[in-house]
Amino acid sequence: MKILVINCGSSSLKYQLRDMDKEMVVASGLVERIGQENGAITQKNTTKGEEQKFSETLPVVDHDAAMSLVADRLTNDEWGVIASLDEIDAVGHRIVQGGDVFQNPVLITEEVKETIRSFVPLAPLHNPAHLMGIDAAIKLLPEVPEVAVFDTEFHQTMPEKAFMYPLPKELYKEYRIRKYGFHGTSHKYVTRLAAQHLGKQVEEVNLITLHLGNGCSMAAVKNGKCVDTTMGMTPLAGLMMGSRSGDIDPAIISFLAENRGDSVADIDKMLNKESGLIGLCGMSDMRDIHAACEQGNEDAQLAFEMFAYRIKKTIGSYFAVLGDVDAIIFTAGIGENDDIARAAVCEGMERFGLTLDAEENATRKPGVREIQAGNSGVPILIVPTDEELEIAQATVKVVKA
Repeated sequence: MKILVINCGSSSLKYQLRDMDKEMVVASGLVERIGQENGAITQKNTTKGEEQKFSETLPVVDHDAAMSLVADRLTNDEWGVIASLDEIDAVGHRIVQGGDVFQNPVLITEEVKETIRSFVPLAPLHNPAHLMGIDAAIKLLPEVPEVAVFDTEFHQTMPEKAFMYPLPKELYKEYRIRKYGFHGTSHKYVTRLAAQHLGKQVEEVNLITLHLGNGCSMAAVKNGKCVDTTMGMTPLAGLMMGSRSGDIDPAIISFLAENRGDSVADIDKMLNKESGLIGLCGMSDMRDIHAACEQGNEDAQLAFEMFAYRIKKTIGSYFAVLGDVDAIIFTAGIGENDDIARAAVCEGMERFGLTLDAEENATRKPGVREIQAGNSGVPILIVPTDEELEIAQATVKVVKA
């Protein structure tokens, strides 16, 4: 089966074509600046024994045009990797917010689309764009099954004591205000791979999974199911991130409004786009922060220490939630590639059974691997994530069912 995976943003469309029978990525690409004259598309092909890259700048008026552009580039003589769109067996869509309705990937129907639309107030930047991507794909491939895979799905096993906020109950009943969690496809994927690596069934493992990239989240996984996670009703909550604040005292919002005259929109923008690492030191790329730390930049040093400290605190709390822990999992851009960050997170955690092997931690290797010292009581794993593969596999499962 060939599965087209779509991740649609308000001004971008990320896509990947996977051959599930050959277990390979055929092509992957990105359409940027949708709605602008200087739109662009880039594509990387991997079908002819070597990697081929293509790019073009051109107007992309809307998401329909973006989807048509993708279809053309996948099939034309210069960029193409398939003879026609008839080779695409199904389309899998990443959907950020599925609320508390969707606990599994689903075949997209009009009813499903309306339910996704009902969650727009919870994800106003994401769900409308996802719906545009769905509509564009259906117009282009009307006979092909379309499947929705939700970032929130993996976290729907959280107990009420974990997902409820200590707010007036009517806010939950009327506005669905509760913790949902995100990065679920990543946490689910690495949970399964970690279980395989440990030689256990998924339902037998207790894990602490750390998805650390520009966006960061953690999950406490008990018997293969999420029982707590750091992100909340929105992806703003929890850990400190590249430009997001993570958890803060909520009274800061009213303080800024009263004392600085900031609007709710101003404060929301600050917390999501001007805080976290970039707010503290002006940089969000951890490689730049490491370089600045080496040059004695105190702001960069503080930002890095805060980043690691908040992760470390959460690891401790998740040990309390889980009791026995079979492994700690590092994944995503920072988690997989940044040995300095991993070392800082694990430093001083020996009483929790976490001891890194410094040499192994600093060595780059592909695939799932262990980086703990021989005397570590708990395995420390690097598990490369692949959210597109998780979506593709879920799509195959739904279509076959």
